[in-house]
Amino acid sequence: MTKINSALHSSRRKSRRAHFGAPSSVRRTIMSAPLSKELREKYNVRSIPIRKDDEVMITRGSNKGREGKVTSVYRLKYIVHIERVSREKSNGQSVPLGIHPSKCVITKLRLDKDRENILERIKTGREIKSKGKGKEKSKD
Repeated sequence: MTKINSALHSSRRKSRRAHFGAPSSVRRTIMSAPLSKELREKYNVRSIPIRKDDEVMITRGSNKGREGKVTSVYRLKYIVHIERVSREKSNGQSVPLGIHPSKCVITKLRLDKDRENILERIKTGREIKSKGKGKEKSKD
């Protein structure tokens, strides 16, 4: 079997080192969350790096189905904190629960100029790719 992606290492040791030693810029892309079905149809984009003030719904775990706004993106731990998703400590203090972005679905995006440019760039790339695939099928 040949190597699929030459940019990534197939060794467990080196893959883990790359993941846990990744710089913040790379962690941003790793911390991407899928878009909801409505947003996916609207923007023709499957997932996007999560950011503060996005509204998400948790899709896995004991908090499945809970919705809220992202209060912080903790890149060092690869987690996001969502408002009203917390637990009580033994002394009564409330602490936010960390949720991995892949276990959430973005239901509402916080859009600004940069984010709109990212969405547009991904959308045009996907359209070009789909046109290329269409040409290949018509030759048969």
